[in-house]
Amino acid sequence: MAETAGKVYPVHNNVFKFGTKGMDSVDGDMAMPKDLENFSPSIDGTVEEWYAMDAGGWAKSAMTGKKLSFSFKGKRSVGDVGNDYIAGLAWKFGQDVMTKFEWTMVSGAKLSSDVVINVTTPGGGDSTNVDTLEFEATVYGKPTFTPAE
Repeated sequence: MAETAGKVYPVHNNVFKFGTKGMDSVDGDMAMPKDLENFSPSIDGTVEEWYAMDAGGWAKSAMTGKKLSFSFKGKRSVGDVGNDYIAGLAWKFGQDVMTKFEWTMVSGAKLSSDVVINVTTPGGGDSTNVDTLEFEATVYGKPTFTPAE
């Protein structure tokens, strides 16, 4: 982390890998889908609020849960193992759309988890565009976060 402190990096320095064999994926099955252009992480915290008598009308609150998800946008790159795997999930349900996921951040920190993949755009665009691939990855349960060294 010392070598990254106080520095900025382009977004493309983030690395995302998805298991291409679903929940049975091992390290050798992890692949970064080719031609991803954009990612957007989202943390949805569940906050419970209450108005206790001892607070004089002011609210108290506690964070009681979290949900982490990612939106990805890119191009449909036929023949790339990661891109083909994600695109192929568009027509599946249940356990068939669950896989392993890893995010290595520019700081060197790493987040890994099981995810549910929801392909939201399996192709399309204007006639002169390159085919689109857009999907969401929703973390299933608590992710494992490893801080940068």
